[in-house]
Amino acid sequence: MTTSIGWNLENSYTTLPDTFFTRYKPTPVRSPQLVIFNESLASTLGLNAQVLQSEEGISVGAGNSIPEGAEPLAQAYAGHQFGHLNKLGDGRALLLGEQITPTGERFDIQLKGSGRTPYSRGGDGRASLGPMLREYIISEAMYALGIPTTRSLAVVSTGESVVRETALPGAVLTRVAASHIRVGTFQYAAHLGTVEDLKALADYTLKRHYPEILDDENRYLSLLKEVMKRQASLIAKWQLVGFIHGVMNTDNMTISGETIDYGPCAFMDTYDPATVFSSIDREGRYAYGNQPPIAAWNLARFAETLLPLLHENQEQAVEIAQSTIEEFPNLYYANWLPGMKAKLGLFTEEDEDKALIDDLLNLMQKHKADYTNTFLALTFDTVKETVFSGVPEFMDWYKRWQARLGKQEESKESAHELMKNHNPAVIPRNHRVEEALEAAINGDFTVMHRLLDVLSKPFAHVPDQTEYCKLPVDSNRPYRTYCGT
Repeated sequence: MTTSIGWNLENSYTTLPDTFFTRYKPTPVRSPQLVIFNESLASTLGLNAQVLQSEEGISVGAGNSIPEGAEPLAQAYAGHQFGHLNKLGDGRALLLGEQITPTGERFDIQLKGSGRTPYSRGGDGRASLGPMLREYIISEAMYALGIPTTRSLAVVSTGESVVRETALPGAVLTRVAASHIRVGTFQYAAHLGTVEDLKALADYTLKRHYPEILDDENRYLSLLKEVMKRQASLIAKWQLVGFIHGVMNTDNMTISGETIDYGPCAFMDTYDPATVFSSIDREGRYAYGNQPPIAAWNLARFAETLLPLLHENQEQAVEIAQSTIEEFPNLYYANWLPGMKAKLGLFTEEDEDKALIDDLLNLMQKHKADYTNTFLALTFDTVKETVFSGVPEFMDWYKRWQARLGKQEESKESAHELMKNHNPAVIPRNHRVEEALEAAINGDFTVMHRLLDVLSKPFAHVPDQTEYCKLPVDSNRPYRTYCGT
């Protein structure tokens, strides 16, 4: 039925014990229509973009038909949600299968908002258009910024309403991921399965994501270390662009090292480590400045699940896990510091670098400076156009920075290029995202397409991006995001 689309699906996840999933089919919708489609991603996946946008492809994206080779299933997992462990699972998502690309890569193809599953926990299994478009915008912006992320292939409207506070237009998102294996998947195995289940999951994960360490003497310890490395790199990349995930529960941390689940996420305007956007994060657990330590906490939970595999002696297993997890702050710092130095045009290492960076961040917080635009102003020497114009303590810092640049052999032109390549001209600013979503829900998709085009080239530094660098109009109401996705 759908061979012309180019589906090349496998279902390796079904080789795991049945406890990890339930085979289930999506619930058909009344009147599916394609809202937005990612042609470049379709090409990468080896799919026929033209046919995917036809009635045949839209039917698959809505869950009304199943592509050839697919074995739809809902994945089971657990998760610490704001510190409390719960049994979870795909409550409104189904994995169709794994697309094998022309280059041999493997990607999960998942429908999000495709109806109730055995893990819906009283929910309707549906999603509304706004949050699905939001995930499309933010995930594609993250991809353009060079940050590992799940991606969005398409959003299809359903012709049906979903009821939240009010009736909203329904939609289904097709999400693409290296896999949907989470820390919470391992917690599910450790708390609700057997040691054999846990070992099967660990071995599957190794084969799928870390085949190079399969033959290590203690491959499960190597798995823990490799996941830590990827998460240290990922969280550093978040911090460097001012991204706030908003809900860093263990079920939202992937073993592959990709960013997943763009619910109450947002990008920071004014620099403040205490910044929180999520309406449900009342204590600031997942504030911008807390993301690195929360990542370490989540990884400690991952290490706990691996204890039976790390060593047959419980005490020795705990000791191995603890000594390994203790290295995370150093791993994170080893990613964050070079990234910050690149944002300031620094190629070499000097003892003063950390203090130089910290002092700038402190000045930004004190003077309520915009995070992204401050680094842009330093890149293009337009500080006079910022809140720092004429501020004596900032000018003192600026002189120190110039002196530090003078200590390296690289030219100022080289430093400028380094900064251009590490300081994005544009981010998906919250007011721009909301503007695009409001227009789209009212039937005008031109605003979103313009935004997506600008966000696709964040390091271009071209004139048509200038308008998108502007800050929102001051408001007495703090920006809030919600767990709509």
